[in-house]
Amino acid sequence: MRIIIIGSVAAGTSVAAKARRNNIDNEIVIYEKDRDISYSVCGLPYYIGEEYISRENLNPRNPEWFKKRFAIDIKTEHEVIGIDADKKELGIKDLQTGTTFHDSYDILVLATGAAPVKPDIKGLEGNNVFIVRNITSADKIKEHIEKEHPASAVIIGSGFIGMEIAENLVKKGIQIAVVEALGQVMPSYDPEMSLRIKKELIENKVQVFSGEKVVKVDDENKSVLTDTGRMLPADMVILSTGVKPAVDLAKQAGIELGTTGAIKVDTKMETSIKGIYAVGDCSESYFLIDGNPCYRPMGSTANKTGRIAGDVITGGDLEFRGILGTGIVKVFDLTCGQTGYTEKEARRAGYDVEIIHNIKPNQTEYFEGSSEMIIKAVADRATQKLLGVQIIGKKGVDKRIDIFATAITFGAKAGDLSHLDLAYAPPYSTTKDPVMYTGMILDNALNRGRKIITAQELIADRMKYTVIDVRSNKDFAKGHIEGAVNIPLGDLKEKVRELSQNESIVVHCNKGVTGNAAQNMLINLGFTKVYNLSGGYKEFKVENQ
Repeated sequence: MRIIIIGSVAAGTSVAAKARRNNIDNEIVIYEKDRDISYSVCGLPYYIGEEYISRENLNPRNPEWFKKRFAIDIKTEHEVIGIDADKKELGIKDLQTGTTFHDSYDILVLATGAAPVKPDIKGLEGNNVFIVRNITSADKIKEHIEKEHPASAVIIGSGFIGMEIAENLVKKGIQIAVVEALGQVMPSYDPEMSLRIKKELIENKVQVFSGEKVVKVDDENKSVLTDTGRMLPADMVILSTGVKPAVDLAKQAGIELGTTGAIKVDTKMETSIKGIYAVGDCSESYFLIDGNPCYRPMGSTANKTGRIAGDVITGGDLEFRGILGTGIVKVFDLTCGQTGYTEKEARRAGYDVEIIHNIKPNQTEYFEGSSEMIIKAVADRATQKLLGVQIIGKKGVDKRIDIFATAITFGAKAGDLSHLDLAYAPPYSTTKDPVMYTGMILDNALNRGRKIITAQELIADRMKYTVIDVRSNKDFAKGHIEGAVNIPLGDLKEKVRELSQNESIVVHCNKGVTGNAAQNMLINLGFTKVYNLSGGYKEFKVENQ
């Protein structure tokens, strides 16, 4: 059997390696239009910024290695220009010689990846405009920095790559401005979580302009112009405006596309045309929680789907189970992780959601270096299942986001989290891990009458509630919610007698724990409409900027 794979980065080489491990006799050929193969796209920002990361670190394999190790023929700088699905034949152009030829296949796998989204901006053809997409593009950026010594750079877009590029260019002494067309940086996060990322950027001398669009790049005057009339210095410009699935070949072949615009596949990664498969960034995924189609191009998903297709085309029975969109990114000293639905996505999907914010240290607080993280969790009130989590903090985020991803994968309900048997020692966690606390808060809200109100809900309907701040008089004097009544927890039992038990009351402390104690007390005293402010005053301050 002759297997041809189009594309040789993460997904394509994963297909080939798995197919060869399953069967040593099949002929496997990969066509790649680039000259580099099997490289780490996610490592490109660090290759640009860190002197100790070499090209070889990102690109450790070459075609000769694959030929010797797996008997796989990889033909680089060969572009597939057409697919005849009826004849099972490809049209191919040798980019070195310019000649074209045909090749035939028994099984075809599309691993064509994604293409950068290029917004409608004048001047993008300038010599100082760059897109981070492959090693060659990263080489050009490094070369530009070394030769031109730019003092300023504008990054258009603020997704994962944009944030990583910002940090790595700051390390090189370049003044950075980030311009994001949407109303917040890191649009894949909920707005209040994004505010923490924006604050971190500003604290590291990065200018942030959200809700603005770049309309012109002026290469001659080394500047960019936004739609507000703002002129920003730009010795170099980095486009980080996202990607779209590379599906031109698929469309030309008559392969069905999904609702996301990516190639529609089944759980075996097979397309609408029998014998043609699609993997990685060109293929559509579906959400593990509810099966809804989604497009989340990630290196981890590319490797996973590549392995599945490689198994299936050689007689295996692996199936794709869907994704949660689990991702993590470093933004200076912050680590930002997410899995599953955000609040806005869950509401858009039709869920009635319970939202909580949990602020906890990554380890026992008396250990030097202990650092807080903010966990935002989204649960479905109907089933009580966890739908999604976002975490931002300096330490311990990766560990917790992976625990949450595992829990969601296996259909955990909110209350299940508090029963997890997680590792504990003071240098690594608290006796009740932040994951467990998250489950306890959700379970209390869903099942035990301990209602939670978010800062946004309170701000939107402020006059409906009596707000009681149960912190100390000293903390209250430092800052408080406008109109709040300060009754420290120790005085609460005596001083609430003048309040109506049917009054809508919001209690809060600094982060939520003492607020929960106050809520319990009031409920025990017969109050029926008592809410604990999610994340306490600390979260309210972030959201009420």
